[in-house]
Amino acid sequence: MNRRAIQYVNRSTAAAASSLTTAATSVAAAALAASIILSPAAEASVRLDGVQADLARAVQLHQVTPEQAAKFEAKLAGRILGDA
Repeated sequence: MNRRAIQYVNRSTAAAASSLTTAATSVAAAALAASIILSPAAEASVRLDGVQADLARAVQLHQVTPEQAAKFEAKLAGRILGDA
């Protein structure tokens, strides 16, 4: 096989492999998105428990003050429970 033919085969193979990888990644991303969209929403109390845990951790790490965490938790509680 001549040199140009070998280069063509190599480029074609690389392009095909790249296309397959991109297609597989796209399919995986679509499957993940569908599973998130179609999964039932967590109950409000479970969501609020998660918010409280996350904010407590943020306070421990000195990312927010306890006052900021309390205000933010109240704001999210209103949204999660449908009061706002």
